[in-house]
Amino acid sequence: MTTRQQADGAMVVDVRGSLDAATVDSLRELLRETLQRDRPTAMIVDLTYVTFMDSVGIGALVAGQRAARDIGTRFQLRNPSEFVHRQLRVTGLTELLGCI
Repeated sequence: MTTRQQADGAMVVDVRGSLDAATVDSLRELLRETLQRDRPTAMIVDLTYVTFMDSVGIGALVAGQRAARDIGTRFQLRNPSEFVHRQLRVTGLTELLGCI
């Protein structure tokens, strides 16, 4: 996972690989720390290279969305794979998590 700030003040978190029990804690911590430290205008989680996501991965994204909401930051998911997008649709979270 890497972070970068866009010219418009949005922070982009690039996630690669699987979002599961083995990786979810580091994502949750990265989102929380970045939001608290940088207070970006928007938090964009780029899922282009995420190959698998289970319920704990979804839970980490929901926790990130809530943390962003609490400080007034817009939260969006960018480029989810068809598999990831399907997981979000099935759980009814595409709108809440701002899939773009």
